[in-house]
Amino acid sequence: MAWPRVRLVVTADDFGYCPRRDKGIVEAFLAGTVTSVSLLVNGTAAESAAELALRHSIPTGLHANLTEGRPVGPARHNASSLLSPEGFFLGKLGFREALAAGDVALPQVREELEAQLSRFRELLGRSPTHVDGHQHVHVLPGVCQVFAEALQAFGVRFTRLPVERGVGSCAWLEAPARAFACTVERDARAAMGPFSRHGLRWTDAFVGLSTCGRHMSAHRVLASLARALEDTPADRALTAELMAHPGYPSVPPAGGCGEGPDAFSCSWERLHELHVLTAPTLRARLAQNGVQLCAIDDLDSKRPGEGVPCEAALEPFLEPSPP
Repeated sequence: MAWPRVRLVVTADDFGYCPRRDKGIVEAFLAGTVTSVSLLVNGTAAESAAELALRHSIPTGLHANLTEGRPVGPARHNASSLLSPEGFFLGKLGFREALAAGDVALPQVREELEAQLSRFRELLGRSPTHVDGHQHVHVLPGVCQVFAEALQAFGVRFTRLPVERGVGSCAWLEAPARAFACTVERDARAAMGPFSRHGLRWTDAFVGLSTCGRHMSAHRVLASLARALEDTPADRALTAELMAHPGYPSVPPAGGCGEGPDAFSCSWERLHELHVLTAPTLRARLAQNGVQLCAIDDLDSKRPGEGVPCEAALEPFLEPSPP
């Protein structure tokens, strides 16, 4: 086969959150599985993470953050609808509740996004390869519009569209996680219009909602890609992104975005993801099934019809194996 039928970007989120998380992310990149990282510019380790990205030539995007820690923009010095009385972002659910209630001023969202984009340029000396959202905040109603406008103004072309085929039927996900994943998908589908109108691009498929933390395994990653490949037209190849959160677990008080590390970052599940991503099994099975690991920038060289998937080509993905 002259061309792979799937080009897969593996993005490690939360780069800059803490040195232990960053150490694991760099190990996964050097192992050849992680191909891209998303940097939290308000993370306590953002500066050292930027140095690591430059030292190892890691393709780096911005992990836009409106939910955790302290802002980097004008909201630091003024009252803001984005912040609690203590000066912190409102949290994953708190921000969503405030947005739904009409209590979030979207011009303040735009100011903070622009400040984070500018901070990224200060740290890396260039624009991000892509911009996605911490806790998928970038696809929320209203936010997606100002997000798309800000990215267009800064010349950023790639983002993430967290729509994972079949995630609602993944029985291993706990009910709250499955419900959140379905809500994220609904918002992401609605965000496609604003994203498209402002010239943003994203991969054909997305994986990561069903494979986060303890749920990540080589089998489940491949099964998710198989679901994405279903009904793919015979005249085109597929690009995909796997979202991951590997690393050595944070140890308080180090880490976080100004409030210390959260339970997600301190969990053993970060180490589990690191082990799955650095073990040879995943890379070997991806290669066996015609999946080529690549960075976001490599997707520009995608050609129509390359690596055309067909019904027979899906069979290796669907072989039974332990989860």
